[in-house]
Amino acid sequence: MRDIRIAAAQFEYRNGDKGYNLDRVRTLTRNAVEQGAEIVAFHECCLSGYTFVQSFSREQLASLAELVPDGPCTRALIDMAREFNVAILAGLFERHGDLLHNTCVCVTGDGLVARHRKLHTFVNRHLTPGNEFTVFDLLGCRCGLLICYDNNLPENVRATALMGAEVIFMPHVTGCLPSAMPGRGVVDRTLWLNRERDPVPLRLEFAGPKGRGWLMRWLPTRAWENGVYAVFTNAVGIDEQEVRNGNAMILDPFGESLVECHTLGDDVVVGLCTAEKLGASSGRRYIRARRPDLYAKLVEPPVQPPVTEPGWKVNSNAAR
Repeated sequence: MRDIRIAAAQFEYRNGDKGYNLDRVRTLTRNAVEQGAEIVAFHECCLSGYTFVQSFSREQLASLAELVPDGPCTRALIDMAREFNVAILAGLFERHGDLLHNTCVCVTGDGLVARHRKLHTFVNRHLTPGNEFTVFDLLGCRCGLLICYDNNLPENVRATALMGAEVIFMPHVTGCLPSAMPGRGVVDRTLWLNRERDPVPLRLEFAGPKGRGWLMRWLPTRAWENGVYAVFTNAVGIDEQEVRNGNAMILDPFGESLVECHTLGDDVVVGLCTAEKLGASSGRRYIRARRPDLYAKLVEPPVQPPVTEPGWKVNSNAAR
């Protein structure tokens, strides 16, 4: 890996309004490049919207989804990357033959570099999970991609690191969700709508266990235990009937927050990711100490088929 400046962005997307969302990507990309960024990362399904598809039929979801790389959104990203001479990562729903995927693409001005299809889908039953890890070379760095819930399973991040990833991009739509965990739950929409007049109550909610506090329980661990840079991106603002907390950030291989968005709205931060931290990190030592001969239990087929259950869905079902 070489030293490189990477940007993590957050913005309030509009459901199904790809033109508006692409415009926000363009503006934030320009802002990031002006700060020296060579790679700009955006959140899960930022081009299409995400949560609003929960009740979509297969036909509705297919209509929203696009081809990759030949669809209009990916082509627009490639043009944007060429204009600003930067690499861009952004999410959308992908149509691939008869299959529909939750996908994040990485592009440069030369075209598609990589795509990751989410391994653990749940927002809509018509989505097909991906079946492989995604690791690729980008601007002198070895990079990985995992979408939202994919990062909640330590095995996924460890496997990506074992495949050589030094930087793992982690696009999300999360935070401030219904949960059985103490202190967690949704944020009152009126706090978001009143954020300019009275920002303090919203800041407290975003910083507490509903938002950043929850993220910092596990996100730094993924970076620390694997000795990688973790680029976390997230939606901010109104997402259907709920509020997302943003907190886009870059964590270094020690699990420390290198840069982070604290703005109550659209924002981008740029961090310098340096090569020397990789070799000095605890996670790299732990990887070298692994004993795969003891890990047969980890790859035993489960008794029941795998089930992806987000906490908010389990909590919602229990309430009914």
